[in-house]
Amino acid sequence: MTLTRNLPLIPAQSALLFIDVQNFSADRQGAEFAGLTDAQFEDKHGWLFRQLETVIPNMQRLQTACREAAVEVMYTTIESLTLDGRDRSLDYKITGFNVAKGSWDGKVIDRIAPDGDEIVLPKSSSSVFVSTHIDYVLRNLGVKQLVISGLLSDQCVESAIRDACDLGYLVTQVTDACATETQARHDNSLATIKGYCRQVTTDQLIAELAG
Repeated sequence: MTLTRNLPLIPAQSALLFIDVQNFSADRQGAEFAGLTDAQFEDKHGWLFRQLETVIPNMQRLQTACREAAVEVMYTTIESLTLDGRDRSLDYKITGFNVAKGSWDGKVIDRIAPDGDEIVLPKSSSSVFVSTHIDYVLRNLGVKQLVISGLLSDQCVESAIRDACDLGYLVTQVTDACATETQARHDNSLATIKGYCRQVTTDQLIAELAG
């Protein structure tokens, strides 16, 4: 038997995971951007938000296709278990990230809002596999193939891909349903992480599910 990552999804053993597509970091009013003037916001985050004009519709299409194919749809967002963030990682404390428990900033953006009992896991570190029980949940669901979409390509997305791969999941990254702050960072991330996952576009994955 030839071992490969390039296997089509089996819906019954697959899940789509959206990473950090939340008000905190994907909405201009999010706390990550508090205090920035419009000029400062444009200089630091303008490219990312222009990319989101394409990336979020791709996420919506993925979400719809996965729901129709009975692929589990899941979400993780940066959100502390406490109001003051005392439980968050040292890295997040140093960075200054604290998305308070139950806050608007911790919610998935309305455009890809969870439906029904779709699972949302709050995390307080870069990798969802470190600060949540997602591995336990995925195994209980019978998931072996994990599709990843989200923000930022070269940070929390990469962390999830590496950890999922090392834990024995077959990972598919949807390249045009991920984004980061610049084109160079995004391209470098895709090149760096490709040894850990299968990389496809939104159109390719939707066609695969339809077929």
